[in-house]
Amino acid sequence: MNPIVSAASVVASGLSVGLAAIGPGIGQGTAAAQAVEGIARQPEAEGRIRGTLLLSLAFMESLTIYGLVVALALLFANPFTA
Repeated sequence: MNPIVSAASVVASGLSVGLAAIGPGIGQGTAAAQAVEGIARQPEAEGRIRGTLLLSLAFMESLTIYGLVVALALLFANPFTA
């Protein structure tokens, strides 16, 4: 295996996980803040708000998992090496 390709794969996998975590992290923080604000305004709607929040957090977290899958593919099933 070419050492340059190997080193580039390690760097690219680290960047893919890092960049894939930034967007969902910001989105999850914003969603949680808005959910807490909504529950504070309407405590009787707490169950519906919490359910919607958990579903949206799961969708956001799936984006981070896709970044992890890309990183693992670059590390262990590298398509750039023959």
